Amino acid sequence: MQTVLVIDDEKLILDLLEKVLTKFGYRVKIASNGQEGIDTFERGGVDLVITDIRMPDLDGFGVARHIRKSRKKRTPIIAISGTPWSLENGYFDQVLSRTFSIQILRDAVDNLTFQTACSA
Repeated sequence: MQTVLVIDDEKLILDLLEKVLTKFGYRVKIASNGQEGIDTFERGGVDLVITDIRMPDLDGFGVARHIRKSRKKRTPIIAISGTPWSLENGYFDQVLSRTFSIQILRDAVDNLTFQTACSA
């Protein structure tokens, strides 16, 4: 079972993504801000990260920069943004619009975790 780390400062989004991803067979870790997300990532056992971009203090870009400089720099990262067209910087493997459907989320997570498992 693969583990997805979800980082978002909105509890409603965290709870929703945790329930949906668990239903689809993923183990889910949650973090309510960027620093907590980095701390959870550094403890290990994370196969994919989903992060909100706009968060107070350490935002999704800071999280992605940390991951890309870490020993697990190839960990797939999905960004969630209200302005997805502005995120073409190479940090993210996929960017979802804030109004994504559950099917789009599932397809993105399934595709990226499958790619990761095949390259391991």
